Amino acid sequence: MEKSGALRDLEKEIIANVSLPLRESNLVFGEGNPDCRVMFVGEAPGFNEDRLGRPFVGRGGQLLDKLIQEIGWERKDVYITNIVKRRPPDNRDPLPEEIEKYKPYLTRQIDIINPKVIVCLGRFSMNYFLPLAKITRDHGRVFKIDDRLIFPVYHPAAALRSTQMMETFREDMKKLPKVVSGELVAEALTAMPPMPEAKAKKIATKKPPQKLF
Repeated sequence: MEKSGALRDLEKEIIANVSLPLRESNLVFGEGNPDCRVMFVGEAPGFNEDRLGRPFVGRGGQLLDKLIQEIGWERKDVYITNIVKRRPPDNRDPLPEEIEKYKPYLTRQIDIINPKVIVCLGRFSMNYFLPLAKITRDHGRVFKIDDRLIFPVYHPAAALRSTQMMETFREDMKKLPKVVSGELVAEALTAMPPMPEAKAKKIATKKPPQKLF
């Protein structure tokens, strides 16, 4: 089956799953080029996204579009989605159980699109793929999981709140063509600092995580 058809089937499956949380909000599945090399993943839709059923269409989305254009690309060249596919009330952070419930659908979305690079927009998306990472330390760095590159950057909405963060976000986005071409080399996950012992023990008591891809 072609990618577009597989994505439509996946969207229908989400709609039909009445056990998913946040069903009082509209589904924001994702949009863009299913044959893209670069996939952007945020945390969850906001007010404008819920209203229009499209990801990143508010002020943060307009900033993202602008910076994509600044590196010579268009929004239609990439694919944009979120971990959680529906808006949490009052734009609050998504809860761990909400992320867990929508996790299989993002995994399959990634499998279908099969991008070379996943750009993590903000700390929730980054920690989904890189649990030990910190956005203030690891933004603009390239990591590799299996054959896929993970590139965390600030969330566009956060960049709008600070001139310094805005410039950092812009500089990180400028690196994207080099990430895709391989000029910016991925770092080993072992480059991250060791996990604190207390946190390691806490994670050890949990069930093993599902495979990301």
